[in-house]
Amino acid sequence: MRERGISFKEALNSAVRAGLTQGKPKRRHFVQKSYSLGGDQAFRWDKALEAASAMEDEELGRKIAVRK
Repeated sequence: MRERGISFKEALNSAVRAGLTQGKPKRRHFVQKSYSLGGDQAFRWDKALEAASAMEDEELGRKIAVRK
């Protein structure tokens, strides 16, 4: 600051700008991995939340029946 005769704010801003403009690291290309879920096509994946809700209801019903 003193050598260049500038304010602290100007020195800080110029240091930040210099850090941001230095050689940016190369970005790696993103590749989505996919896996086979098996050959059973009877399950409809677009209804997964509905199926999970039904299974939860069954489990809650079972727990209530056990308490009685």
